[in-house]
Amino acid sequence: MALIHTTPTRAARAPRARLCLALALALQGHLALATEGPADRDALMAQVRAERQQGHRVDALATCQAILDRWPDDREAQAMNVALLTELGATTRARELAAGLQPPQSAADRFRLEADAVGHAIRWANGEPADARKPYEEADRAVADAEALVNDASLPADLRRRERLDLLVALDQAGRSAEAVKRYDATKKADAPFPPYVERAMADAMLGQRRPDEAVALYEDAIAKDPGPYDPSEPEPRIGLMYAYLESGQTTKAMQTIDALAAKEPPWIRLRGVRLPLDNPRKVDADVAAATLREYVDMPADAYARLVAMSREAPANAQLRSELGMVELARGWPRRAEQDIAIAGTLDERNTGVYVGLTEAARALHDYGEVDDDLATARAMGDRNGRVARSQQSWDRERGWQFDLSAERGKGSSPDFGDRDGDTQASVASPLIDDHWRVLALARYSMADLPEGEVRRSRVGLGVRGYARGIEAYVQVLPSADRYVGKTAIEAGANWSMNDYWTLSADFSTAGDEAPLRGQYYGISAKTLDTAVSWRPSELFQAKLGLSRDNFSDGNKRTGWLASVLQRLHTAPNLTLDGGIEVGGSMNTLTERPYFNPRRDLSYALTGRLQNVLGQFYERTWTQRIDVAVGQYDEQGFATDWMATVRYGQVFTPHAGFRLGWGIGWHNQPYDGRREHRVVLDLTLHWGE
Repeated sequence: MALIHTTPTRAARAPRARLCLALALALQGHLALATEGPADRDALMAQVRAERQQGHRVDALATCQAILDRWPDDREAQAMNVALLTELGATTRARELAAGLQPPQSAADRFRLEADAVGHAIRWANGEPADARKPYEEADRAVADAEALVNDASLPADLRRRERLDLLVALDQAGRSAEAVKRYDATKKADAPFPPYVERAMADAMLGQRRPDEAVALYEDAIAKDPGPYDPSEPEPRIGLMYAYLESGQTTKAMQTIDALAAKEPPWIRLRGVRLPLDNPRKVDADVAAATLREYVDMPADAYARLVAMSREAPANAQLRSELGMVELARGWPRRAEQDIAIAGTLDERNTGVYVGLTEAARALHDYGEVDDDLATARAMGDRNGRVARSQQSWDRERGWQFDLSAERGKGSSPDFGDRDGDTQASVASPLIDDHWRVLALARYSMADLPEGEVRRSRVGLGVRGYARGIEAYVQVLPSADRYVGKTAIEAGANWSMNDYWTLSADFSTAGDEAPLRGQYYGISAKTLDTAVSWRPSELFQAKLGLSRDNFSDGNKRTGWLASVLQRLHTAPNLTLDGGIEVGGSMNTLTERPYFNPRRDLSYALTGRLQNVLGQFYERTWTQRIDVAVGQYDEQGFATDWMATVRYGQVFTPHAGFRLGWGIGWHNQPYDGRREHRVVLDLTLHWGE
């Protein structure tokens, strides 16, 4: 997990808008004062100082301008005018006026003006950039100005410390978190204690450098020192604290923090002189963060319910549309996600997340043609954005080499598998070719220690895998490398996602490896066809029906079917519990073959699945899964009896693109009236994406 940096909200653009409004009001104010008639100069200056002391800088500026209209050479009023303009953020004009002061400013005042100018530049750099393709230009300029002041040997000591602190903030806002953290680590002993605004910036930088525990401590201390309310131009630190809790493994605290913030923020704000209430952007930010958190902890249905309601109330909100699309993608709806994310792009073309979201939706659909272009746009707009970098790295892994290895070792009392058996498969896939193709090398090896003796099945071959929008297909040729059957297997198949809910799949083989190994011992092979249709309206429910046909070389024809329904029973942070039903059966035209082939059989089972996260630190995850199936098996000519399957497994991902899994399972079922059991250990390895 990692902190998502979205495009600036309206609040982030507020400093410049407020400055323009302040200057306009000041201009009107000083014209009004200038027409009111004679007034005592000292009284007016006292009024300026009082208004400034009370924080009414706009009023103070208006009064100061009125003084200068009547006494333009008043040195004190000129200096006060420069100070007020600086405090209001009009530092360019303040510098111009300061250059004309007579006598000139003292060195201390000049340095203070420069420090104030850098401070305001840092704040403004947090707003929307003038050029979307140069998002860090203003922030980098603020960093350069702050560094120049820090390195100025004549800077007074108190201002030097202030500039060191401002430089930390500027580096974080410029997306240069590594530099910010390095400077912070080097100077934190000398500059401590830090003011809250610096602690908030350093907490964000710590998250960027994947040091969430330190980010938690900084956020908590900053909030304790300054609990708010905060300036509209500043982000709400409790949202950052939520991410820090989440990434440090404190999920419960993360949810409590963001839910409390969302409940506290009113949906509307009222301004004096404005008749209608305005929507509260902080409320929107808190609600979106609460929904995003639930998506991260595998609760996308809850996240979707929150976001879809908000989006209906504000259909033109690009941020809501974009986040809604990402949650729809998590729920298995790539086409719907693509539409909503595209709408977000029309509402806000500067939203970097839109281009990242479009690439992820396209990849889910195997529609790779525009991925490079969209990622190039995202990099141009946010090359220091962690989300963009992670998406680029993920795409590089997906289009690169892929390696898969699986191994299974069983032991039991089944005539079809013997006292012990094993199956190993390995494949290497080439990088993506022309956005549509891969070449594969495959190897399979199976063995069983049967009552009649040992049997093996070995194949090595090549294949081609193709991709189009919503379709994945393959063709592969696997010559036999054993002495039992000797037939080359020509295999083909396709998986077609017709829409976000329905999927069709089919697989055909001229010498299918699904044929029993016991039949292999006697030189029997089979042509196999497997088809399936599934309906998955969301991650909460899935229904599937599979049909198969096996034409054995000994003349037997087998028809099989399997229907299953799986329903989500419970969802909690990083934990899911599913339950379902499986019903299946088969028919054979011949019996008494040297492999298990009843005339008819039927089975049904109640199934359950528990899956949860044991540990997570960004891409490093450790999960476990328990599968249980209990039911009955009915074979024609024999009594109905119970059957059961239990499997426990874990998957460990040490880093992105590399996954290890293991599991142990037990199966017990009657065959031809005899109860048989099997214990299986399975191992998997995947490298790629």
